[in-house]
Amino acid sequence: MTITFATYNIQYGKGQDGAYDLERIAREVEAADVIALQEVATGFRRNDFVDQAAWFAERLDRYAVYGAPYDVDASYRDAATGRVVNRRRRFGNMVLSRWPIRSTRTLVLPFSPPARDQDIQRCAVEAVLDLPGGAIRVYSLHLSHLTPGTRTPQVEALKALVASAPRDGMAWANERNTDPSWAEGWREPAPPEPCILFGDFNLRPADPEYPLLVGDLGLPGPRVPLRGQFVDAWVQAGNAERTGCTLAEWNGEPGGRIDYAFLHPALAPALRRAWIGDDARGSDHYPFFIEMALP
Repeated sequence: MTITFATYNIQYGKGQDGAYDLERIAREVEAADVIALQEVATGFRRNDFVDQAAWFAERLDRYAVYGAPYDVDASYRDAATGRVVNRRRRFGNMVLSRWPIRSTRTLVLPFSPPARDQDIQRCAVEAVLDLPGGAIRVYSLHLSHLTPGTRTPQVEALKALVASAPRDGMAWANERNTDPSWAEGWREPAPPEPCILFGDFNLRPADPEYPLLVGDLGLPGPRVPLRGQFVDAWVQAGNAERTGCTLAEWNGEPGGRIDYAFLHPALAPALRRAWIGDDARGSDHYPFFIEMALP
């Protein structure tokens, strides 16, 4: 079957015109079967305290999971009743799918910004999708925007977490748990090896972190992924490595290609095409789409 995936950093709903318009963003990706979103916010005054994760799940009518490593207090005591109203400001990533999401984890990545530089805690949201042809893992992630020095530890930690997931298992393991109430009749989700990393990596193909993901930089001919490395879907689809633009601009200049779908090598032959939705205006990023022919 053919499945379309999309990844989109939505800039907490703020479009290129400065307007906050979640409906516009939803229209820009609603044709995709599986959607990875980054910079999804809840409880922020600038977004009228909208729970964006719940809004997208409802509007797009998808199974959804959300993980937010930035989670701080936004509670208050109601003046009329005197009671505490619990509210959190949360900022993170999500995955939406036409098929059930059997298991999820929020994987926190290293956080070490230089002094006096503003950054936030980053994460990768792992989702095990129960596709008709078998389970697959996808990740929605957002790396630091600061420097290669802040991103490199995140890339290395991400690779280790992704590689260990099939060994770690998912949310439960029936064979090691004699209490059936945990699974409530569901079989243990298979910890599949094939996976796709989606998201805003905040790096370009010319940056030193890129070969940590796809192979050694500067070798002649096409890259051959080594163990633990991935295939850049944009390149696998026939595009030159240093082409494409998924960020409208950066400090007044073209932003370049910083949003990716990195494929486990076993999935690379299933890729049919890849494209950038550069007519989108719902964010400072453009959505990136891939089409896969999966069992």
